[in-house]
Amino acid sequence: MTRRPPSLEPGYWRRKPLDQLSRAEWEALCDGCGKCCLIKLEDPDDGRLAYTRIACRLFDPETCRCGQYDHRATLVPTCVRLTPDSLRAVAEWMPRSCAYRLVLEGRDLPDWHPLRSGDPDSVHAAGKSVRGWTVPEYEVDEEDFEDHVLPGYL
Repeated sequence: MTRRPPSLEPGYWRRKPLDQLSRAEWEALCDGCGKCCLIKLEDPDDGRLAYTRIACRLFDPETCRCGQYDHRATLVPTCVRLTPDSLRAVAEWMPRSCAYRLVLEGRDLPDWHPLRSGDPDSVHAAGKSVRGWTVPEYEVDEEDFEDHVLPGYL
């Protein structure tokens, strides 16, 4: 049984350009991994990106989603509002497994993505989310962020 919203056609992301997706289609692309909510550090010398295990203060560690999604830009002014127009500028900051990035790059969604599996928990079952291993931003002093850098690139 699929849990995909009935208004969404299977495989729509393969046929429609990102800028032609409905709001429901756009929002459904998010797999709920929570990786975009992790604090990222950029090396000022070479521009390399490092993810930390520190999650935004609005992050809900159980759902791996923003706890204040509709108000996030007001509550966290540095939060990036992902849109078809902004995606190109921030794609390199998005995880390599991010559906928005994959579709932008002309690649398909992985089998564990909820739009493919029909199960919103498949991202967690596949071990592709940050569920269970983040630290809230408000528990770490900014000068200690580097102590929480993750090895490799997500």
